[in-house]
Amino acid sequence: MTQMSAIKHFLLVFNHEIGKLVQQQDFGTRLEEAITEYSRLEREYKNSPMMDIVLVGSDSIETVRITHANYFDGSAKISSKYLAGL
Repeated sequence: MTQMSAIKHFLLVFNHEIGKLVQQQDFGTRLEEAITEYSRLEREYKNSPMMDIVLVGSDSIETVRITHANYFDGSAKISSKYLAGL
């Protein structure tokens, strides 16, 4: 039987205005700390519709780069131009 890896928590902050991931934090297994920082950033950017704050639980950042590829590969930048008028 394969043992599952502990879930790690990654915080991503994407700026749609410039089409870039502007912050990436690895909290490891420290969920409470991750939630606290996520909440703080949500409050900080509550009036900034072009900012996307995402807290992801995964086995690794490599998996997050696959499941949330649009934040890492530039494809979110393409859709950002359509959000510019918001």
